[in-house]
Amino acid sequence: MTVYEGSCLCGAVEFCYTAPSLWCAHCHCSLCRRAHGAGFVTWVGVDQDRFTLNRDSDLSWYSSSEDSERGFCRTCGSSLFFRSERWPQQVHIALGNIHSPIDIEPAKHGCWDDHVSWLECNDGLPRQP
Repeated sequence: MTVYEGSCLCGAVEFCYTAPSLWCAHCHCSLCRRAHGAGFVTWVGVDQDRFTLNRDSDLSWYSSSEDSERGFCRTCGSSLFFRSERWPQQVHIALGNIHSPIDIEPAKHGCWDDHVSWLECNDGLPRQP
């Protein structure tokens, strides 16, 4: 069994999950961009039953929409997780917080109709609205 570990910038929130990863994709929606301060965010979806919070004393959740929330570290501000009623058995992890390469690569650009004009993405991946 392959286990992937990760954390926030300061290490106050640590997590792990057991492969396989369900999917990996770049999200260009305005909520993800603002939550991360970036042109897009790369998420990996994992089965909730394969996900463990090892250390979470500084983890806080913010309701970013009616059916979704985002997990972040109160100490360092790292954006870590996304969960939603739309995908009740999944936890979405910001790929940049995982300490090693994972078992899959990003497969698409989601919310492409909301992407920023100042960022070029010429990777050939499918672009979905």
